[in-house]
Amino acid sequence: MLAEWVKLLAMVQAACLLAACGSQTLAPKPDSDPYFAPVMAPSAAREPPSNGSLYSRNYAMSLYGDSKAMRVGDIITVVLQERTTSSKSTNVSVIKDNNIGVDEGTLLGTGLGVSNLSLLTDLTAQRDFSGEADADQSNRLQGNITVTVADILENGNLVIRGEKWLTLNRGDEFIRLSGIVRPQDIATDNTIASTRIANARISYSGTGELAESNRMGWLSRFFNSALWPF
Repeated sequence: MLAEWVKLLAMVQAACLLAACGSQTLAPKPDSDPYFAPVMAPSAAREPPSNGSLYSRNYAMSLYGDSKAMRVGDIITVVLQERTTSSKSTNVSVIKDNNIGVDEGTLLGTGLGVSNLSLLTDLTAQRDFSGEADADQSNRLQGNITVTVADILENGNLVIRGEKWLTLNRGDEFIRLSGIVRPQDIATDNTIASTRIANARISYSGTGELAESNRMGWLSRFFNSALWPF
């Protein structure tokens, strides 16, 4: 019996270690992910000096153009306007009753039995189950993040991505964004709403003491994971 308890305790400890290792992730750091690194435009070739003219087409501004991002390495400001709301409610009730009765009967006025044991039997079983769950979730993200154009697709759409880090007194907060935008959706002030980004990937999180205080410990995560059988 003691050996079985020791084995059970060892299994629980091993499951706890697996849960802790599986759920423990390294905190991200600025410039730690090269995918979100800014894409630099190629340097313009130096033009040979010319006498008698200050004009350079590399730095000229067109009177009929705009300042929208159209090339690899250009920057574009994304206006975050994300808001999601979800609600779910379930109610389950199961009731099952079983009743089994056996009458011993009589023979010539005497009850039937075996070795002075009566055959009279009456079994009753009842099982009740009731479950109810409610879940409400609401998220809202507002702000601005400036990213760079990483690539231009064949149809003219722009692939953008970038990150923004804020160092606060008790930790860091960061926003990472990537997606595909259409040039015609970019406003004249070189901004675009986050709701107009296709295949958008927006991450908002933080590191430090405040972020760690909002996370469950590894033992709590184990008891709330699928590894806990009860």
